[in-house]
Amino acid sequence: MANIKKLEESEVFKSYFKNLTDRERAVFEGGITLGALFHQFVGTPVSLNNKESLEKAIEEAMKNQPCVEDIEVKIVGDFEEGKYVSLTGEMLNVKLKIRVNETIAILRLRYIEELDYPLMYVEKIE
Repeated sequence: MANIKKLEESEVFKSYFKNLTDRERAVFEGGITLGALFHQFVGTPVSLNNKESLEKAIEEAMKNQPCVEDIEVKIVGDFEEGKYVSLTGEMLNVKLKIRVNETIAILRLRYIEELDYPLMYVEKIE
């Protein structure tokens, strides 16, 4: 297998972000990734039969975004055998790890009951 250089390792790519700190860049990349995930996959048919494969498909797709080191996607909710529903933001529980040089940002997307809203937020930055 060839050694494939990641987009974010390109000097041209890096030049577009030289006005940001690593911390700012990590949050930016995480926000873009969560937004892409949400708007790409909400509405996808999901059932007990494909829930796990959809979780893995979302994870693998989002790993193509720049600076994604790891992602964990869980689809939550009550599913009836033999029936499907359309995926909603309320069903997504996502933990995203972004690395920019030595900075690691953990971002989340999950439904917050008190807000009645699927919230995207920065959990921590190391």
